Amino acid sequence: MQSEWPFDEPAPDDGGRGNVAEYSVSELSSALQRTVESTYGYVRVRGELGRVSRPGSGHVYLDLKDEKAVLSGVIWKGVVQNFRIQPEQGLEVVVTGKLTTFAGQSKYQIVIDTMEPAGVGALMALLEERRKKLAAEGLFDDTSKKPIPYLPRVIGVVTSPSGAVIRDILHRLRDRFPSHVLVWPARVQGEQCASEVAGGISGFNALEPGGTVPRPDLIIVARGGGSLEDLWGFNEEIVVRAVAASDIPLISAVGHETDWTLIDYAADERAPTPTAAAERAVPVRADLMATLDDLARRLNRGLWRILEEGKTKLRSAARGLPNLADVLALPRQRFDMAAGRLGMALKASAQSAGAELARIGGRLTPQPLRQQVLRFRDEAGKLADRAKGAVQRLVEAKTSALTAEAKLLATLGYQSVLERGFALVLGPDGKPVRAAADTTAGQGLDIEFHDGRVGVTVTDGGAAPKTSKAKRKAADKDPGDQGSLF
Repeated sequence: MQSEWPFDEPAPDDGGRGNVAEYSVSELSSALQRTVESTYGYVRVRGELGRVSRPGSGHVYLDLKDEKAVLSGVIWKGVVQNFRIQPEQGLEVVVTGKLTTFAGQSKYQIVIDTMEPAGVGALMALLEERRKKLAAEGLFDDTSKKPIPYLPRVIGVVTSPSGAVIRDILHRLRDRFPSHVLVWPARVQGEQCASEVAGGISGFNALEPGGTVPRPDLIIVARGGGSLEDLWGFNEEIVVRAVAASDIPLISAVGHETDWTLIDYAADERAPTPTAAAERAVPVRADLMATLDDLARRLNRGLWRILEEGKTKLRSAARGLPNLADVLALPRQRFDMAAGRLGMALKASAQSAGAELARIGGRLTPQPLRQQVLRFRDEAGKLADRAKGAVQRLVEAKTSALTAEAKLLATLGYQSVLERGFALVLGPDGKPVRAAADTTAGQGLDIEFHDGRVGVTVTDGGAAPKTSKAKRKAADKDPGDQGSLF
């Protein structure tokens, strides 16, 4: 019988009698999880990021450490996309999250909801180290920079299509000199920012001149102002290398005049603001639409307020819903662990099957098959000998029977009768003539004797020979009776 000890109070003293209640591993793990979550709830922790792992599921697993201890942490996929900075090994951060336990490995961990750098100094140190590395590769050399075209016919803009930046650029281009603008949608903040911005630059360069989609003569990479964490995506190596490799001249317009990112060093020219980038891209044609531009800005601000109010209402309604990440947290973590073990299990299974195949193949030699063939050959020879004797005996028996039948035929056949002096009369059709009434005058007959045949013609056919009464009576008498003389 299990005890009702709730684990949040000291265990009752059993007096050393050893009568301690037994609990299953799952019960103990669940009780510990309830204790940890109810005791600590949400905490704020500062430390240095150690191991950072990103499996295919999109979640991030990391270690938060200091000089004496290590705390495991996990960031779910839907949360990490909204971080201003992405976790990197060696970065000192302050995280906020909920402490919980993971029964699969008997350890506790923190489920991180927010992450901030421990100070601007940590990010600045990381940024300076990366700048020196890329500069040593020659990505920031002035000799590799290309001149900006005076009047580009097509301008490509890599930015967020829903932000105010693209509207500012388009408005400024219309005011100064209307041009054909291509917008490559990209996130300008968060985890996907770097890959999407780099993809936009490479995509514009991949367009063929004279194709269905015109190839830009100039590229503008733009984003509004923000903190160092907000602009961190433009400090990633993938973006800097894409800018340096661009064959199309490129203007960097990220942040305000005081905001500097690594993309500014690699670009062919840096503009202090997105609007300034538009002014640098084309010459001034006229300053005609100031009033309309002001009205458009007011309209945009009004729409933005409406959107913000809608977002606020949506967030308020969302708070009443259960947190889907909490419901799926442990199953997702178990799935990641199982996926990690799957490769090793498949490899072990293949090795086991290979060993079994080798063991069975060792027994498959031609010697047993050769012995079996020889044994079947001997048995087939014996059967052939037996069949040959049986056939010979059958032939002898049939020969004896045939000889006896031939003797019987010779005895009972009409040839023996012909040898005793009789003859066989055959008609024109070759059939025997059995009575004189069966013949006609002039009919040709064959008479077969024991030594051959002769042909005859009937002269008086069909009539029996006439005899007198006296001759018939004499024929009826015994030949030895001479009768009376008187």
